[in-house]
Amino acid sequence: MESPTQTSEHIESMTEFLVKHYPDQLREISLSSDPKLHYPLFIEYAELVDDNPSLARQVFSDPEHYLRQFDDSAILAHKIALEHMKKFEEKIGIEKRFIHVRINTSGSPLERSPETFPSIGRVRVKHRGILMMLKGTVIRSGAVKMYEGEKMYRCRKCKHMFPIFPELESINSIVKPPFCPSQRSKACEGTNFDPVDDTVTRHDYQEIKIQENTQVLGVGVIPRSILVVLKDDLVDNVKAGDDVVVSGILTSKWSHDLKDVRCDLEPMLIANHVRRTNELKSEIDISDDLIEKFKNFWSHFRDTPLKGRNAILRGICPQVFGLFTVKLAVALTLIGGVQHVDASGTKVRGESHLLLIGDPGTGKSQFLKFAAKLSNRAVITTGLGSTSAGLTVTAVKDGGEWMLEAGALVLADGGLCCIDEFDSMREHDRATIHEAMEQQSISVAKAGLVTTLSTKTIVFGATNPKGQYDPDQSLSVNTALSGPLLSRFDIVLVLLDTKNPEWDAVVSSHILAEVQIEQDREVDDLTTIWPLPMLQRYIQFVKKNFRPVLSKEAEEIISSYYRLQRRSSTHNAARTTVRMLESLIRLAQAHARLMFRNEVTRLDAITAILCIESSMTISAIVDSMGNALHSNFSEEPDQEYAKQERSSLES
Repeated sequence: MESPTQTSEHIESMTEFLVKHYPDQLREISLSSDPKLHYPLFIEYAELVDDNPSLARQVFSDPEHYLRQFDDSAILAHKIALEHMKKFEEKIGIEKRFIHVRINTSGSPLERSPETFPSIGRVRVKHRGILMMLKGTVIRSGAVKMYEGEKMYRCRKCKHMFPIFPELESINSIVKPPFCPSQRSKACEGTNFDPVDDTVTRHDYQEIKIQENTQVLGVGVIPRSILVVLKDDLVDNVKAGDDVVVSGILTSKWSHDLKDVRCDLEPMLIANHVRRTNELKSEIDISDDLIEKFKNFWSHFRDTPLKGRNAILRGICPQVFGLFTVKLAVALTLIGGVQHVDASGTKVRGESHLLLIGDPGTGKSQFLKFAAKLSNRAVITTGLGSTSAGLTVTAVKDGGEWMLEAGALVLADGGLCCIDEFDSMREHDRATIHEAMEQQSISVAKAGLVTTLSTKTIVFGATNPKGQYDPDQSLSVNTALSGPLLSRFDIVLVLLDTKNPEWDAVVSSHILAEVQIEQDREVDDLTTIWPLPMLQRYIQFVKKNFRPVLSKEAEEIISSYYRLQRRSSTHNAARTTVRMLESLIRLAQAHARLMFRNEVTRLDAITAILCIESSMTISAIVDSMGNALHSNFSEEPDQEYAKQERSSLES
């Protein structure tokens, strides 16, 4: 136990550190109007390590004790800031009672060590009691509660007053010390203590559960989760589906006392600092050399841009031969358009959705898996294995309290949700994703919990046709999917396995020669095929840095095509709604991004029209009479496009 002298020395050095490095935050807290609020004071652990290494080491090894001292020193630093303002600025601040030091450990040595930044599945007893970091996705968030915190007690014998802190491990129970803790020259040794009236500090309290990211786990590994306790200013800062990095103290609590269930100690992290990483989801590092490589690539294909585009598309699912139509659709879906917000605040989504309808063995699941690899955040599920709760959100009861637990669409927020066997979902379950796909949110009203969760995600579905595909019937009849749901997909591609001996011979040769191709392929040669890491970085770069605007010519082409379809379409009435116009704009913007441009030109508009055309029928983009399954890469794509442009504009 520390002596009073050591405690005062530590608090003095902490106060000095806060006044020296964070005067602006202290001034801001002083000028805030509400004295009853709990205020955070954010400090950088890396700065503490540089300024006072011994203090940083003590905070790391015994955070429970030293973080309380840091909170006390924050109050002292706040009072110094008040005096300074009154003396030099002639401003009168308001004294605050509750200031909590929040230590940001990003960029510090703690972030680089697997001992202090383990995955959730590797949390062990050795981590108990140290300052550590955990990274995961919030899958459950409880209601905000209130609990009684520290309380002052007075010794009956010597009248010494001291605080007692409740133990979260034993459900916030207060354990009195065995004898008086007064550190006088002559020990008091009193054993009877009385609570002091009006000295209870009450805190806001919330429990959330975070789960490790499934994409960093191996096949067959079950993702682990851990309970996180948020207090005071940290409550209600995160919601289900958010990616977070939490730093705090690992402790444990007794599990709920249930009949015929063994009572165990559950690990629990008491959070000191929570950092949302939703905005930083693209963790892929894109260097300046790589950006220069992208620019050089497009300058090489300045005269034949479609040849350059096709070189990029060949890198998508290279193990599947041909299928140019599908590969272009996958690229445009992953890149997406630009989100638009009108004057009334209504949002028009920028994310595109793709549905593949095809016979067994046409490579649908291969494209789903590859798209998930390309996206930096992806959730793969099947229609049969997902109920509406598994896709959207479910209400679960934990210890007598209802909580919301996020499903696949919420966990894929900001990324990609792949749903295989889309047709095997029950009709009730399909209806729940209507709002998620168009409004990009899910409204929940379950077990008295009414809220809205964000689902800003790309939906990539794959399904088999209902029986034998009949080209004379509409998509709704062939797939047993409702018209409103089909209209939400920007591109719907039909892959029919028709008997074509020439095509079968070419495909079999490609599959047998794939091993040799892998051995001979040069990774650095971007003019032929792009490797997966390069594709990931390219898609992230163009999504982040390009916001294409429609040119007048592109607007006219898209508008005239939409009007023509509205007049003539009876076969696929479910597809030719105003959503089709929005889809055309999104696909044109996505193609402009793919072509490394900030303006949507005639080329992008016509490519978007060709994509929509292939959605309406079973024809391929490069062959007006062919099958999307048999669409191959053209040797001279720019000349091929010139023919398509003429036929599109004439029609």
